Amino acid sequence: MALTPDQIQQAGSVVAEAASIRAAVVLLRREFAGMQASVVDAMDIRDETPVLQLGPRAIYLAASNGHCWSVTADPARADAFILTEA
Repeated sequence: MALTPDQIQQAGSVVAEAASIRAAVVLLRREFAGMQASVVDAMDIRDETPVLQLGPRAIYLAASNGHCWSVTADPARADAFILTEA
């Protein structure tokens, strides 16, 4: 699913306003049907660049080839949101 800049900003608002990072995942799954969303430890993804940094929370995008997942900076390839919280 390709994401537009407006959709990325919308996702940022959802994540920033959520009561917890886990609540943000639930809300993103609801708002963006067809997109996956998960939380990972910030240390596990520390060498990647987030698409949005929201204080202690960050949003990364991921793409899948049907078998493996990889972090992507390309919103046109995004299949999932990965969230972290420092």
